Amino acid sequence: MAATGSEKQGGEGVKSFYVTTPIYYVNDAPHLGHAYTTVAGDVLTRWHRQRGEKVWYLTGTDEHGQKIMRTADANGVTPQEWCDKLVEEAWKPLWEHLEIANDDFIRTTEKRHTDRVQEFVQDLYDKGEIYKGGYEGPYCVGCEEYKLPGDLIEDEQGAKLCPIHKKPVEILKEENYFFKLSAYGPKLLEFYEANPDFIQPESARNEVVNFVKQGLQDLSISRSTFDWGIPIPWDDKHVIYVWVDALLNYATAVGYGADQAKFDATFPADVHLVGKDILRFHAVIWPAMLMAQGLPVPGKVAANGWLMVGGEKMSKSNLTGIKPQDLTSHFGVDAYRWYFLRAIAFGSDGSFSWEDFTARYTSELANDYGNLASRVAAMVGKYFDGALPEATAAGDAEQAVQRGLAEAVAEADRKIGEELDFQGGILAVFDFVKQVNGYITEQEPWKVAKDDSSEGRARLATILYTAAESLRAVAVLLNPVMPETSQKLWESLGAEPALGALADQRLADSGRWGQLPAGVTVTKGAVLFPRLEEPKKDA
Repeated sequence: MAATGSEKQGGEGVKSFYVTTPIYYVNDAPHLGHAYTTVAGDVLTRWHRQRGEKVWYLTGTDEHGQKIMRTADANGVTPQEWCDKLVEEAWKPLWEHLEIANDDFIRTTEKRHTDRVQEFVQDLYDKGEIYKGGYEGPYCVGCEEYKLPGDLIEDEQGAKLCPIHKKPVEILKEENYFFKLSAYGPKLLEFYEANPDFIQPESARNEVVNFVKQGLQDLSISRSTFDWGIPIPWDDKHVIYVWVDALLNYATAVGYGADQAKFDATFPADVHLVGKDILRFHAVIWPAMLMAQGLPVPGKVAANGWLMVGGEKMSKSNLTGIKPQDLTSHFGVDAYRWYFLRAIAFGSDGSFSWEDFTARYTSELANDYGNLASRVAAMVGKYFDGALPEATAAGDAEQAVQRGLAEAVAEADRKIGEELDFQGGILAVFDFVKQVNGYITEQEPWKVAKDDSSEGRARLATILYTAAESLRAVAVLLNPVMPETSQKLWESLGAEPALGALADQRLADSGRWGQLPAGVTVTKGAVLFPRLEEPKKDA
């Protein structure tokens, strides 16, 4: 994973803007659903880096539990061998491929994690927050969760199924250790009321609040029927429940119990990005565990919806899993990063189709954005030998473009940086791209070029400078979303020698007009978004 140097940003003692993805089960290779959440986190943290903030972005893998053990056994290897293979051959390479700029990658089989998890659980036990008991009930191995009878659905034969995996649950009876989760119901409700933005979107918040209001049961935090997990420190016949193990990665990865200075500068997370099917773990169990330990709770838990293909949630279990590489090989990595955040409102379920991706790519990326960049570079080359001319004849039309840019910057920064509305922020930038395209269509520089008078040349220069300066700002605004394309545009505009590295440009300053100096060399590089070939496979 490529580190970003974000630890060098910000002053001493400044808390990092800390964002996490879920840590993903390594029972199989990643699919589009995993990549969707990870790209969202990457865009969010790149956005805050572009603001000039100190940032920490964490992702990783969840490697314990019965599901991993059974998958490894089915493949004839040990659980650790299975995890090592999947992480090194599937998970890490995909994040590198998708340009994910995470600062750390935590694996729950690492000693830096397992030791601290045991310490955390031991502390809770010593405080009287954990007791021994027994439990019998329906258990979904896919979810690694005991289910309430009312949560289950039935198939045509009357078998009880997990509502998420659509597979029969197992009735388990075992001796367990329990965390006194029920005692934290009133504290959680009080916290939700005092922090209405803690759970997003609002529909997810309402679901959690209603769930907690019904009364919480104490949480089984150990398993004794298998041994692939972290041993309970005071009773090695038990392993720690995989969800307690997994949730603690958000603390252990940033120095809990090992590096107090780093922990204080990072924890708690500002944003936990999660799938809606694991919302309760993050919005109920996790804050209750932290309250019990006297630690601060996260700033926000944001649940994204499900990606749907043919009306089914995307997962390996229902055969709608699609490899991200199937799409990046056709559309490119930047278009992939852009599409899912553009096409689906974060927090809502969204459907994917090859046809929709193709239509949006062609219309918005190739025709609107890419064509604008190509036209402007070509005209500067044709009419001014590639040297960006000075704008000396600005009028109302140019003022309108400048106002449009200022509005786009403000709206995109608010929507992406504060509201996690990736779709709204991207649309704000692309509305500005459309405005600039409309400006060029109305000003008709190809006609103005026929006027050889000084007034005509000044007008032509102003039109092309306005378009190029607009693209300079667009490159900054879209850098968190499409870093490779933005860098190509930045270089095409000749911006780096004059203004410095693209990563060093600040979002708040991107709308300040007139930064691209006259005289820089504008070159017509490769087409940003090439025409698509016929796909080899259809989704």
